Amino acid sequence: MTLCRFSWLALALATSVLAGPCLADEAKKPLGVVELFTSQGCSSCPPADELFGELAARDDLVALAYHVDYWDYLGWQDTLGRRENTERQYDYMRAFGSRSVYTPQAVLNGRVHVNGASREAVSDALASMNKAGDGMRVDVTVSRDGDDDVMIDTGDAVTGPNGAPATQNAHVVIVYFDPPQTVAIAKGENDGRKLTYWNAVSGIQTAGMWHGRAQRYELPATEVSKKGGCAVLLQAVGRDGLPGPILGAAFIHKPSR
Repeated sequence: MTLCRFSWLALALATSVLAGPCLADEAKKPLGVVELFTSQGCSSCPPADELFGELAARDDLVALAYHVDYWDYLGWQDTLGRRENTERQYDYMRAFGSRSVYTPQAVLNGRVHVNGASREAVSDALASMNKAGDGMRVDVTVSRDGDDDVMIDTGDAVTGPNGAPATQNAHVVIVYFDPPQTVAIAKGENDGRKLTYWNAVSGIQTAGMWHGRAQRYELPATEVSKKGGCAVLLQAVGRDGLPGPILGAAFIHKPSR
């Protein structure tokens, strides 16, 4: 599968829950988090978008699709693209020590990246990390407090593999996403295709800090209800501010298919 790569230089040139949140009764620790970086203007992305639709339907994964904007110059402006999504991918690029970004890229548990169109690469990486203790280490649960608040509870840190010290600090990241939608693409590399997109990220915010001890965070239910869907990621962040391993995750609201 050909990957669409985009370098720093290319970027410089190209830019010269309905009535109320539905709180899922799912496992405290999902198998993992899949973050797909994709674009409607990328000819290599439709197979990854199709695979992602299957992953988004699973109850044991938190799957989020970040539509980037750097392929818009090819003739089609991604209707779901956001500069913030592009910035998140570049932050991962720096964190991984890479020299360029590409689509379709799947970042798994904030730890590794693979071709987002490769079912084998995604499943093997998730299984390997889970076996090595690099999966979801911290419990994250979501509950409702009356009609006004959504409560997020995070557990205590656990010891890493082989007794390695556990990460003690992380951001509580809230990721909003759109309900499933089908888009008819009229220009660019996917001209004439009609594609369905799942869990397309529409906003990201940091709700607080976690310092390795069990803690509770509150979100206004009114904010959650404005969005199509919502997930929480407990993600370590380096001293340089770059994203690190995702230690825990859960859906706050996941629209039905």
